[in-house]
Amino acid sequence: MMHSSLAVTLDGLPLGLSAKKFWTRTKFEGTAALKKKISPTRVPIEEKESFRWLENMRQSIALFGDPARCIHVGDRKSDIYELFCTAHELGTHFLVRTCVDRLAGDGEHTIATERNEEEISGLHEVEVRDAKGKPETVAVEIKYRRIQGLPTIGKQKRYPALDLTVLYAQEREEPKHRPRIDWKLISNLPVHAHDDAIEKLDWYAMRWKIETFHKILKSGCKAEAARLRTVERLVKPIAVFCILAWRMFCMTMINRSQPHAKPDLAITTSKRSSSIIFFPDKDPTTSHAGTVSSYLVKIARLDGYLARASDPPPGNTVMWRGLTRLTDTKLGATIRAELMGN
Repeated sequence: MMHSSLAVTLDGLPLGLSAKKFWTRTKFEGTAALKKKISPTRVPIEEKESFRWLENMRQSIALFGDPARCIHVGDRKSDIYELFCTAHELGTHFLVRTCVDRLAGDGEHTIATERNEEEISGLHEVEVRDAKGKPETVAVEIKYRRIQGLPTIGKQKRYPALDLTVLYAQEREEPKHRPRIDWKLISNLPVHAHDDAIEKLDWYAMRWKIETFHKILKSGCKAEAARLRTVERLVKPIAVFCILAWRMFCMTMINRSQPHAKPDLAITTSKRSSSIIFFPDKDPTTSHAGTVSSYLVKIARLDGYLARASDPPPGNTVMWRGLTRLTDTKLGATIRAELMGN
């Protein structure tokens, strides 16, 4: 199993993996039944699988060397009080979706009590999609509050109380065709105004980038199809697949965030020359010609992307297939030249 951390910019451009953790289990079935015999709160964090969240945080900070600029975003599996304390110790920031109603204040009530007492700061429109992929714009109510978070009673001697910010975004009514938007976030970042709360929601939305990365890793690179017998052998191709998956993801996002950048930001000279052979520029004098976007669109057209004016930028799947065809064609031409001469 692999736990990975993906570094992205505020524009959603993936910079690569900042940390990864490989591990295995001695027992894959029946782990949920163990919780009925052993209380998870009594087990030290160092002995749990969730310790990987703390390890990846430390590894990412060691890589970047500037903990104050790092914001570690995680889903509900990262709602771990030990993670909050580690971030406080290292001087870094976190923003996670919470699933635990922790003790707060003087310890006589929980976070939910203080959150429910807070007034709505305003509305914010977000775009969501239903099960069929149809987009829809809905309004969510925003709440935020600075609280004092406490660990569980059994851990209060080991871990201190922390000043935290809780954010709540929820739709007013339950829709019939999809689940209701109901985000409960917790962070050590300050929130002083409604716009600050919206900013943090936008940052948390970046968490879906890691899901896209894993989709490319599994569907594009076929990482799960490997049938190597040992961990040592399996880790090596997965490490290579991680680089390929990030590369594909980065090419797709560069086309959206920096379409007018120079082509050498994402494409080698040989791939640019090969793509021109298939799709030469009709008008080399246009401002769009020669940009990174123009070459990426050429690669996407190898998989059938039509590149009409009304079409959205090519996605990860069409980019993956187009680049695969370009690589295969280039390899075939190289072999032909070696066997038959130029």
